[in-house]
Amino acid sequence: MSGHIERWNQRYQAGEQVAKSPPRLVVDFTGSLAPGCALDLACGPGRNALYLAELGWRVTALDASPVAIDLLLARAHPRIDARLVDLEATGLEIAPGTFDLVLSSYYFQRSLIPVMKSVLRSGGLLIMIVLLDPPPGTPTRAYPGELRALFDGWRILHNREGELGEPGDRQAVAELVARQPAE
Repeated sequence: MSGHIERWNQRYQAGEQVAKSPPRLVVDFTGSLAPGCALDLACGPGRNALYLAELGWRVTALDASPVAIDLLLARAHPRIDARLVDLEATGLEIAPGTFDLVLSSYYFQRSLIPVMKSVLRSGGLLIMIVLLDPPPGTPTRAYPGELRALFDGWRILHNREGELGEPGDRQAVAELVARQPAE
């Protein structure tokens, strides 16, 4: 098991990064949507997946941490398909147009952007919250303006950068909510 996954396992075992409620951005943009199929990338112990499932969504939740997936599976929600997947080590293969919502909360991997775009159905919603760093960014952090540029041509419903995301955050974030153009 790689060192970064082991560090996440240790955090989850220690009770860190186990927030109970989803970020305000997720609540604001999904609370009134008709439920459908959602993909929660790097889901951790599942705060977003559980929230969406309670709203009636069918959620595919992916994470590389066995501890996180075990914590999510222990909640045994029938609308959640939790899977152990190392997003950095394996190519993510999902049929195009599978999901109505793709969520990436505090996880950024540039190589997943084309997958995220392709798995959304026409008119589907994307919600991203990522940590920010000055240009050129880092492998796990976006630079200012990057998210908006990556989704050029999409209908941007929300774009905010530079402020702290949630209480307890110690670093600035970028938030993007975008709707895939309808075919």
